[in-house]
Amino acid sequence: MVGIASMRLKPVLTLLATTAIVLSACSSAATAAPSQAAATAAPSQAAASAAAGGGSITFGSNESDKVPKAAVAALVDYCSKQTGINTTINTTDHNTFQNQISSYLQGKPEDIAKWFAGHRLRFFADAGLLTPISDVWDKISANYSDAFKTASTGNDGKQYLVPLYNYPWVVLYRPSLFKEKGYTVPKTIDEFITLAKKMQADGLVPLAFGDKDGWPAMGTFDILNMRMNGYKFHIDLLNGKEKWTDPRVKAVFQKWAELLPYFQQGALGRTWQQAAQTMYSKKAGMYFLGTFANQQAPTPADLADTDYFIFPTLGTQYDSENAIDAPIDGLMLTKAPSNLDAAKKFLECAASGPAQAAYVKIDGSIAAAKDADTSFYTPLQSKAQQIIAASGSIAQFLDRDARSDFAGPQGMQNFLAQFLNNPKQDLGKLLSNIQAYYDTLPPEK
Repeated sequence: MVGIASMRLKPVLTLLATTAIVLSACSSAATAAPSQAAATAAPSQAAASAAAGGGSITFGSNESDKVPKAAVAALVDYCSKQTGINTTINTTDHNTFQNQISSYLQGKPEDIAKWFAGHRLRFFADAGLLTPISDVWDKISANYSDAFKTASTGNDGKQYLVPLYNYPWVVLYRPSLFKEKGYTVPKTIDEFITLAKKMQADGLVPLAFGDKDGWPAMGTFDILNMRMNGYKFHIDLLNGKEKWTDPRVKAVFQKWAELLPYFQQGALGRTWQQAAQTMYSKKAGMYFLGTFANQQAPTPADLADTDYFIFPTLGTQYDSENAIDAPIDGLMLTKAPSNLDAAKKFLECAASGPAQAAYVKIDGSIAAAKDADTSFYTPLQSKAQQIIAASGSIAQFLDRDARSDFAGPQGMQNFLAQFLNNPKQDLGKLLSNIQAYYDTLPPEK
């Protein structure tokens, strides 16, 4: 989530598609499965008054929640006004989009689609399902750090993504609750466990947790593995260079099992949104997730009563790496855009500071562009920016750093659910099953 020779592309994509139903794309494409949230198409308000001659494009968005959906609309409206391009947004439920992205890109996708940096970008670039945008990067590269350009580059050396923003995975909490109860922010895992026990004694769930969507638990594995085994081992593991049967991986699951009594029970039946709401209702004391979890604050006052800290250190040699997940989201150009020139012009606009400012003013993430205005950043945004800057190693997240057929519903989502259902099981057998599954996957090139 490298390369794939054309003769081997079909078996890879067929395997991915076994769990997928073609997503709805433009108005002429098939609709999503009835059990899933259907895609909604809405022309940008600015497009109606856009200058003539700008052309028309379509924009596939995975942001179906209220706040990020409004942020997408703000960015599209800004760039429609600036470019005169009539842009139609098609929105699909986030989880559906993510799990069915392979079928979507093989079908009739929109011209531009919102997606992620990392392995999952390079995979689809290698598969010929994306259009390279190196010529766009020739115009925008000065507005990005080298790290963002590297994250947007495929295995062929060409660029395939315009980064919009990123955000860190952190432990969120409510300062008013900590003040009321006399809690102190923990810096080490021992301090964390001591705090968790105090919270339980006070009738609170120490750590909110929801994994109904399949991916949130991946963040916990990521941070534990990076804290215990280091960033390099973590990335090599996700890319098949290390084995899941390695004793170091077993130690991660053993540590996780020790911590699970402090996690909210019944996670597999709870969405991340519902878990965040338990923190905001002060039923749970903390929540480990991306900073986007604060979008679930019910009121501005609740948002103002939000803070976060990095996951505690575990007392290993890798604590000094201060590695975190800080995923990059952006825009990619699909394989056969209906209006190539207009789509590239839109992407150039999306790489500008004002366009990204329009997005993050609503979304609360951190703009990727160097010239983005940060004067309006809230204290939470400023803190997120500082956390990212202080991190020695930054991962993209398990389902972005690993191949999608391994990370998806038949792979790690399933195996992590098995672990959460029975953390006392034979971990050696579980890890052998994970490795066996990985070994059955067809080559990526």
